[in-house]
Amino acid sequence: MPLDLSVKLGPLELSSPLMTASGCSGYGKELDRYHDLSVYGALVGKSISRNPRLGNPYPRTAETAAGMINAIGLQNEGYEAFVKNTLPKMRSFGPKAIVNIVGHDFEEYVWLTERFDNEEGVAALELNLSCPNVAEGLQFSTEPGTCERLVAACRAKTRLPIIAKLSPNVADIAGIAKAAERGGADMVCAINTLVGMAINWRKREPLVANFTGGLSGPAIKPVALRCVWQAARAVKIPVIAIGGISNADDVLEFMVAGASAVQLGTILFVEPDAGQTIYNGIKQRLLDAGIQRISDLVGTLRA
Repeated sequence: MPLDLSVKLGPLELSSPLMTASGCSGYGKELDRYHDLSVYGALVGKSISRNPRLGNPYPRTAETAAGMINAIGLQNEGYEAFVKNTLPKMRSFGPKAIVNIVGHDFEEYVWLTERFDNEEGVAALELNLSCPNVAEGLQFSTEPGTCERLVAACRAKTRLPIIAKLSPNVADIAGIAKAAERGGADMVCAINTLVGMAINWRKREPLVANFTGGLSGPAIKPVALRCVWQAARAVKIPVIAIGGISNADDVLEFMVAGASAVQLGTILFVEPDAGQTIYNGIKQRLLDAGIQRISDLVGTLRA
């Protein structure tokens, strides 16, 4: 019997548990030159807002120990240009196209959700509830009632699967995950970046113009593992893991903790072909362990 790397995320079926993380590799074309994108079950694009956004002032990124800080500020071309110029190409790569949407208020999220419901070839919507490097970025992910109302408002406007992307910058991520589930999310994604900071002490200056930004990379993996484990124990809907995933063992650790799929982010800045390497590594590790279906690993952490 051949290895089965397919996963089922509620109504969404993927040929591979690997996905790209929003904001880390554009919309697919940035990776296409390096390897066959069929190793990914889905491509998750950079956040899209109703109108174009210029983002934060430069510098926007800084390298840190075992990670990086970014304060891009959700720069994007806006809904109309994305649908006309970028979405058709994103759909052409093979993996399912998942659109990440962001709004500064309820109305913008709902407006975008309703518009994308009518767009051909969109497999799911990921609600960016938790971007820590814009002024309004965490307001929808830190209070259960607000999170539930926003997800419910979007749920009422689309037949597409909804992914609620959660923040680790909360006291109780399990409570936020349950709120997203009550609101009608088909799955949750954990985690977005941690709020961090980097300083050049000689110049007495922050390394990013925004002063603070989102910390990502291997440094946050233990936090992400904890959050995924807590969220998976709290909800009945699938959990997608993100945070410091750099190799095949990382992927399988998150799946044992309760994740049904994973997203690759910061590693793609370092190794743009990491998806292929990790995919091959997963197959070899499953063969070595005598496991035929990767989905059999999900949530098998021993008490």
